[in-house]
Amino acid sequence: MEAIDTKCLIIGSGPAGYTAAIYASRAGLAPILYEGMQPGGQLTTTTEVENFPGYPDGVTGPQLMDDLRKQAARFGADLRSGVVTKVDFDKHPLEVTVNGGELIKARTVIIATGASAKYLGLPDEQKYAGMGVSACATCDGFFYRKRVVAVVGGGDTACEEALYLSTLAKKVYLIVRKDYLRASKVMRQRVEDTENIEILFNTNTEGLYGDEVVEGAHLVEYLGTDQERHYDLPIDGFFLGIGHHPNTDVFRPYIALDEHGFIALPGATTETNVPGVFAAGDVADPRYRQAISAAGMGCRAAIDAERFILQG
Repeated sequence: MEAIDTKCLIIGSGPAGYTAAIYASRAGLAPILYEGMQPGGQLTTTTEVENFPGYPDGVTGPQLMDDLRKQAARFGADLRSGVVTKVDFDKHPLEVTVNGGELIKARTVIIATGASAKYLGLPDEQKYAGMGVSACATCDGFFYRKRVVAVVGGGDTACEEALYLSTLAKKVYLIVRKDYLRASKVMRQRVEDTENIEILFNTNTEGLYGDEVVEGAHLVEYLGTDQERHYDLPIDGFFLGIGHHPNTDVFRPYIALDEHGFIALPGATTETNVPGVFAAGDVADPRYRQAISAAGMGCRAAIDAERFILQG
């Protein structure tokens, strides 16, 4: 099969990928974008988005991503279905294999593959996705003002989510399977000092219940011991706080990653350790993980790619 040549290849189709495609197209780079296994990214599983600028009345996640996709297409971005299965960044032009066979040769590559939230693996998590189950307190916490929610996890991520939700919700339960918090001392102290956060140690989640939306969680305390106790906890929202897994596995042989697997950006730009390869969005952002910050990084990555080509 004959290779396809392009000035700019974009891998991923969330806010970062589509925004990169908009800017790269307007710069005349004629980018090719592969949308991956979940076109539109994580936002396609979110019901209401109220914090993305330009939508004063809010917008659904799928509608927002469809708008971004249409804008990228309007400027001529070549949007394709496909999953990257192999890369060779030792060569120039850079080589990327899609769907196990199609070979792309690119002068620049923008990685915008995002990060996937870690879940407990319960069937109910998918059943109630967007209907009470969330992996982003900053995104969805507003909908639970004066209500009762639970956060699962015992590390810094869970504590940060619980603290944020405590400013909005009437009551926050922190469900911790161990008898201690793994979080840093400062985070532990903040959680313990917050009146409307209650920590449920030695507790596992068995499932969720509710007619159409989450109404409560099935919990078990002291699992596997003679103190084992099963009970139901009425809640309105169930938040995952056990971290995110960056989608970087295919790039590991070439791209420098941090200790958690996120792409490390060595300088002030979006360029990785490999010349001509740039990263944008959650795949390189373990801190903010917001649609608007991802879009901003997509803009930066496209501008960086354009300048790289002009200097080449």
